[in-house]
Amino acid sequence: MKARFLALVALFFPLANLTNAADSIFIAQAELVRRTQELYDALSAGNPAPFKKYFADDCIFSDEKGRTLDKAKLVADIAPLPTGYSGVIKIDKPQSRIAGDAALLNYDLDEKEAIFGQNLTARYHVTDIWLRRNGEWQIVASQAMRYYEDPAIGKADPKKFPDYIGTYELAPGQIRTVSVKEDRLLMERKGKTEQLFPETCDLFFHKDVEGRILFRRNDHGEVDALIDSRNNEGRCLAQK
Repeated sequence: MKARFLALVALFFPLANLTNAADSIFIAQAELVRRTQELYDALSAGNPAPFKKYFADDCIFSDEKGRTLDKAKLVADIAPLPTGYSGVIKIDKPQSRIAGDAALLNYDLDEKEAIFGQNLTARYHVTDIWLRRNGEWQIVASQAMRYYEDPAIGKADPKKFPDYIGTYELAPGQIRTVSVKEDRLLMERKGKTEQLFPETCDLFFHKDVEGRILFRRNDHGEVDALIDSRNNEGRCLAQK
C-alpha cells in the first residue's frame, strides 16, 4: 500500500511541475486584463504593491501627461487620493497579441472621479508590453494617451462679434478670414469655413481640434491679431 502511494506521488509531482511550468509560459488575455485591472484598482486606493509586482525593474512608463518614469519613480508616484476625492478606473475594449515570451495588451480606460460631490470623467488609451523572464510575466513598457474632448461651450456675446470680423495674415498668401452669419462666428482658410465656438471671452475653439483661437486686443481694446494655438503648445500669430 505504501509503495503504491509513493508511486502515485512520484507520478503526480512531475505532472504538477509540468503544469506549473506551462502556466508560467503561457498567459491569456483574460489574465493580462485581470492583472491590469488590479493595477488600476490599486492606483485608486494608493496601493503601490501591484506596481512593484507587475512592473519590471527596468520598465519604461510613459503617462498621458508626457512624463517618462522608471520603476522607482512610478512606485513613488502612487499615493491615496486627497480628502474629498474618490474615483474608479475600468478597462474597456481590450485587445492582445501574445507570442512566445512577449505579450501586448491594448485597451481603453474609463475614469470616473468625484471631487467634493462633483463628478468628472476622462478617457485614455494605453498599450502595455509584457515579457516573460525567469518564468514571471511583467510589464517592461507602458504608454498612455489621453483622448481629446472638446471643452464645454461657453456663452457667446454676439455684440462682440463685429470686433473679430476681418482678414488676418499669418504669412504672405496665408490668410484667415473671420465673418459672422446668423449669430455664428466663422473662420475661413483656403476655402474651408469652420464655426468657432466660444470658451471664454475672446477665446474660441474648433470642434474636434485640440487647440484654441484667441483674439488678441491691443492697449486700446481693439482686436489686432488672431493667435492660433494647437495642442495648447505651438502658437501662430496672424495680424489683422
